[in-house]
Formats: sequence, C-alpha cells, structure tokens
Amino acid sequence: MSKSIGLAQIIRQDDASSTGVWGVYTLQSAFQPIFSFADGKLTATAYEGLIRPSRQGEPVPPGVFFANVDGADRLQIETLTRTLHLLNAAAFLPTDAAIFINFDPSVFTDASIAELALRDMRHVLNEAGIDPRRVVCEVTEKKPASEEALFGFVSALKANGFRIAVDDFGSDESDIKRIRNLKPDIVKFDAHWISRLMESGAGFALLKEMVANFEDKGIRTVFEGLEQSWQLQLAERSGASMVQGYVLALPEIVPANFSIYSGQENASGRDIAAATDPEPAHVPQGRAQRPGRSFGKRTYS
Repeated sequence: MSKSIGLAQIIRQDDASSTGVWGVYTLQSAFQPIFSFADGKLTATAYEGLIRPSRQGEPVPPGVFFANVDGADRLQIETLTRTLHLLNAAAFLPTDAAIFINFDPSVFTDASIAELALRDMRHVLNEAGIDPRRVVCEVTEKKPASEEALFGFVSALKANGFRIAVDDFGSDESDIKRIRNLKPDIVKFDAHWISRLMESGAGFALLKEMVANFEDKGIRTVFEGLEQSWQLQLAERSGASMVQGYVLALPEIVPANFSIYSGQENASGRDIAAATDPEPAHVPQGRAQRPGRSFGKRTYS
C-alpha cells in the first residue's frame, strides 16, 4: 500500500486496533453509534468515526489538537484520520453497519487533491475489505477553499458508491444552499438548533415540516447531539430517521465491543421508552410542555 495515505504513520497494535502517530501525539479512533427508529425500537445501524488525540498518555481535546496543526498539514491529517477510522471500523464494527467519516472541505483546494483523496480511499477500503456503500462521507460545516473542487469531489464520491451526509444543518440560507448543491443522501441537524426548536410548539412544527420535506425527497435525517430523554422522544415524533447523542451512547475508543449495540438484550434492541428517563419537570410558562415517558402517546399542554 502506498505510503501517501499515511500507513507509515499507523501502528497496528496487538489488540487489533490501529493508532496513528503525529509528532508528539498519538491518535486513536472512537466510534459513536447512530440509532434508527423502527417499530418503537432503537437499532444501531451506523457509527461515526471520531479522533481521540493524546500526548504522553494524557488525553488532548480534539479541538486543541487540530488548532495546533499547520494549514499545510491539514490534508495529511485528514488522510491519516480517515485511514485510521476505516481500518478500525473493519476490525471492530458490525459488518453491516454504515460508517460515517468526516471530511474537511477546506482542504480540497483543487480537483487534483480531490482525486488523490478518492484514490487513497479506494486503496484503504480494498485493504480493509469494506464495501464503499457502507461509507457515508460527512461534509463538515467548514467553508471549502474551492466550491467547484468540492462539488466535483462529492460527485466523484457518489460515482464510486459512497453516500454523502451534510453536517450541522440549520436554518441559514448557506445551509439550504449546501443541500441544493451537494444533493446529499443524509442531513444531520445541528444539535443546538433542533434543541431550540423543540422548546416551543411552533418551533417543533417547523422541525417536523423540514424533516418531512427532506424525507419526501429521499433524504434521510439525523438528529445529533441529543443529551436528554425528552429530546429523543420528540425526535421520534418529528419523523427523523436516526438519532445520535449521549442520551443513547458515548463514543468509545477502540478496542471496544460494539456488538453490545446490535443485540436484542441491550439499548439498541429495546423499547424507545426504556431508553428515556422518568417524566421531566414542568417547563416554565411560555414554552411547550416536554413529553412524558409514555412513548408514542405524547401531547403538549
């Protein structure tokens, strides 16, 4: 395999995990389950790859690590982290689960870089034995250096069997433009935005309408960053396809037993009501009453 894809900076551990080396940092993969709604049940059908840096054995916040990466090195880091996630996904994730991989659009400065990234991805997938149709390429909210190069790259990803997700969708015109231009398979709604909409009846009605519009176009929706049970309940009621957040499962660093999320004896196979807390306290006047624990039979007061 070509060293251009970062294999020279990857160490295969005895526990079957792969770690990366970047200067004084060690990079590990963590995966957070993404759950789908089906017949009143939650099922883990996908996992998002997240990088976990450390320095001399001490964890370093990802934001701090990436802030210390020079702009000229962003593409190499992008390639290294993507390679790590795909190798670890092959080793630890269920073979039928989708794999969400983040892409930083700011590194795609021209079409040649996009083509190189695509070539490297094909190489890694062949090495890992992963079907490209399992991979969801998640385009982050960062502004691309060249929109033309990004659109060309996204088109090439689709042509090679990859799916596209747009991250951090809100109500801004720029977000709507991204959807129109990229034509994604999946839209991930911004956590803070959906939380605000859920706080009022009018906001929740808007949220339901937007979800329905996407679903009618064949675009699946993900509510991410859910931290409270009432948000999970309203996400199901809104018609969202999938949910992700601490209320369901934390990211876990490999090696980890992700099969616990795919069996009937655990959270992914139990009733959605069982994943929620008791009925929340009364919401102050002027906000919608949050739903109680009776899943599927909730009303606002």
